[in-house]
Amino acid sequence: MTVTVFVPRDSAALAVGADRVADAIAREAAARHLDVHIIRNGSRGLLWLEVLVEVRTARGRIAYGPVGSSDVAALFDADFLSGGDHPLCLGPTKEIPFLKSQTRLTFARCGVTDPLSLEDYRSYQGMKGLERAVAMAPSDIVAQVTESGLRGRGGAGFPTGIKWKTVADAAADQKYIVCNADEGDSGTFADRMIMEGDPFVLIEGMAIAALAVGATKGFIYTRSEYPHAVRTMERAIEIARGEGMIGASVLGSGRPFELEVRMGAGAYVCGEETSLLNSLEGKRGTVRAKPPLPALQGLFGKPTVVNNVISLASIPVIMDRGAAFYRDFGVGRSHGTIPIQLAGNIRHGGLYETAFGLTLGQLVNDIGGGTLTGAAVKAVQVGGPLGAYFPVSLFDTIFDYEAFTAAGGLIGHAGIVVFDDTADMLRQARFALEFCAVESCGKCTPCRIGSTRGVETVDKIALGIERERNTALLEDLCETMKYGSLCALGGFTPYPVMSALRHFPEDFAPIPRVEAAE
Repeated sequence: MTVTVFVPRDSAALAVGADRVADAIAREAAARHLDVHIIRNGSRGLLWLEVLVEVRTARGRIAYGPVGSSDVAALFDADFLSGGDHPLCLGPTKEIPFLKSQTRLTFARCGVTDPLSLEDYRSYQGMKGLERAVAMAPSDIVAQVTESGLRGRGGAGFPTGIKWKTVADAAADQKYIVCNADEGDSGTFADRMIMEGDPFVLIEGMAIAALAVGATKGFIYTRSEYPHAVRTMERAIEIARGEGMIGASVLGSGRPFELEVRMGAGAYVCGEETSLLNSLEGKRGTVRAKPPLPALQGLFGKPTVVNNVISLASIPVIMDRGAAFYRDFGVGRSHGTIPIQLAGNIRHGGLYETAFGLTLGQLVNDIGGGTLTGAAVKAVQVGGPLGAYFPVSLFDTIFDYEAFTAAGGLIGHAGIVVFDDTADMLRQARFALEFCAVESCGKCTPCRIGSTRGVETVDKIALGIERERNTALLEDLCETMKYGSLCALGGFTPYPVMSALRHFPEDFAPIPRVEAAE
């Protein structure tokens, strides 16, 4: 009897030896004359347990982790192929508390299926959204997305349906769908996990978007730092084209949609949609002034939908289960689920998909398990390197767009980076300004010059030079950058700087000078 074993090929698992584990399992099975079929799946997102090996048994899938290649022989001795007991045994995968408490809609298949098996994808409810979409009028597709309440998961939180309607209503001989997969924020990996673990859901979402707005060409713009994701997506596109999912006639509808992957050179500013479009056109990745909006004059001057990976990957479940089903998750104006990425100094780092509405404290302490070091949490940065630093006193903040805005922060791409009480928040504020100075495209003065002057001013504060005057100057610089920058790079850099200054003023006090002994 053939036994199926799952070993992730996700980048996080590869980084801790997944290939070595898979090879060791294959060798051990051959030496023991056992029939083992190894599937290289995506990650379940329990990154502290990687390499997470699963075995399909009569009791369901049983998980073991974290597994190293040196553990493999002992696993076979313990009869892990039948779900046998072993110190690394975690029991049924679906019963692991971190997974069991999630609401997985967008990531329902990630880590479950073979990423490059379209048959596997279909058997786990894949393609149903696209099948419904090809039978609908484009305006009805747009209406369903609008009614779902889906907002852009890339950071801005703009209503997806409104963007689609703008493109759908625009008159043009050519329209485009552009997927922003330039995931550059610190502590974020959700886009990569989808591309490596469930690429067909992204293809399906983009195909639905194309049907809705009348686009015939799509691009996935990602980072050169994501080689495994690029290879997986390119192979998935080939498979999808061969099976009629995309190509000259999407699922036999007579409507064409072609798709390809493009890699950027790693510029952070190309995560901003107009810089991304310039880069796609072969130009330098600099920000465009708005208007005109990309929805009206985007790629090559044509109407263009620009959506993040998670936004597009959420479309199939909306089309399959309906707008009301999706909209019922969440709180206030934040509808649906959000894949939250827990990183930094945290015990249980990984991806946690849940409906909007948990508090920041629940995410960090109850789900993340607090700090890995065991020290007290000092600050949590949400929303990447341009996100605000939240102190423990704000841990009752609800995870939704409006609540975070009211608290002086932003959700961004939903990355949470935890710092313990050894963190120096002045250094963190300096890092934000230095990061902006390095990554600025240079087009606007507030970002290009303000960030550099900001670094110099923080350094003066650290040395105790005219502290009050320089603190006021830093606040003034941040105000100018926030309201005068062309894009979010310069506009959001003040968030980490001012939150660090506001919530951790003690870290900006000059270091007392100790007089030398006589």
